[in-house]
Amino acid sequence: RGSLNTLLGNHKDHPEFSLIQESSYGCCRWYFALESLLGQLLNKPLKKQDLDIKCLMICALYQLRELEVAEYAVINETVSAALIFKKPWAKGLVNAVLRGYQRKKDQLEQTLTASQPNGYLAFPSWLESEISGQWPEQALSVFQNSNQRPPMTLRVNLARNSREQYLESLAEAGFGATAGGLADSALYLDNPAPVTDLPGFAEGRVSVQDEASQLVPSLLQLEPAQHVLDACAAPGGKSCHILESEHLLTNLTSIDMSQSKLDRIRENFERLGLKSNLVAADASELETWWDGNHFDRILLDAPCSATGVIRRHPDIKLLRKPEQIKSLGEIQSSLLTKLWTCLKPGGLLLYTTCSLLRQENEETIRRFLDSTDSAKYEAIAADWGVECALGRQLLPGSSSGPDGFFYAVLRKESA
Repeated sequence: RGSLNTLLGNHKDHPEFSLIQESSYGCCRWYFALESLLGQLLNKPLKKQDLDIKCLMICALYQLRELEVAEYAVINETVSAALIFKKPWAKGLVNAVLRGYQRKKDQLEQTLTASQPNGYLAFPSWLESEISGQWPEQALSVFQNSNQRPPMTLRVNLARNSREQYLESLAEAGFGATAGGLADSALYLDNPAPVTDLPGFAEGRVSVQDEASQLVPSLLQLEPAQHVLDACAAPGGKSCHILESEHLLTNLTSIDMSQSKLDRIRENFERLGLKSNLVAADASELETWWDGNHFDRILLDAPCSATGVIRRHPDIKLLRKPEQIKSLGEIQSSLLTKLWTCLKPGGLLLYTTCSLLRQENEETIRRFLDSTDSAKYEAIAADWGVECALGRQLLPGSSSGPDGFFYAVLRKESA
């Protein structure tokens, strides 16, 4: 068990990896719609011990529905695959279901569209209800944008070249791209490409990072010689961007619980020619890493449901459960309270998540403010996103827009 990205990482050398990856991500993205279609095609539900056959048919339905592949090949290969599971009895069932979809596709899709929202929107019912209730005016676009393939977004290293200069380099190398509308460093590639093909990638001219994350340095209000903490640093893009944005910043501490993730951050630092104090620790366990010197700025990109990045990680629809939201809120509140101890009077803490849910965002900030006399909320003056009672929310954008992201700025008042 694990995230889709982790599991797929074990199969990158497979000759059919591209199809495996496309089918895996697609099945997760459209699982609830595909499951509804399969339900229409079956006379009775499959038994629990036949989950493998169910997954096999869902994968085939995805390929028939979404991919430009020969239908006869999909059906034949899927029927044959039933033998891999040592279930020859399933060959007839698989064949009947897939040919039934071929014959009745339009009718089945019409029934799906008229079904409950979690059918045609392809979201679990609990999450569909949460998003619709919290964002009634924007919910439909949230669902639609979350079901799109994500863009490949670049962060231009403005310490090495301007965005305009890098756009010219991309054009010379045959890449189409457009400038982002929120962050001065953001570019959207017209088509995804291997990072090693990007001009100047190895030399640190550019990195891959969503535009929503690229707003962090400006919100931190960085100044030279500040002592800065990135409390939950993996995968490291924000730490790198902080140092790129303020080249006179010489004291950045980046913490994460995973040593392997810190090793990847170190590789990016080396590529970009940056230095940071990398610490493998649980940020909430101050006694294991904090030396007592207070920070001028703290970035807390808190662990969350990741409901704002479903387009990048569609398996979230299947992995996330409603009962996890409360426990995540408790973790977020604990981190806020403990890290506040490390902040200088007059210092600033930027709280961020990639969640769309108020329980992890506004409500977490409200609980903290209610229990912390020294904490003062500062509104973010901006024309992007949705201004909330506490904080500012970006909702998932279109194919050339940012991920869903929440931001709140807190100032520590002097005693």
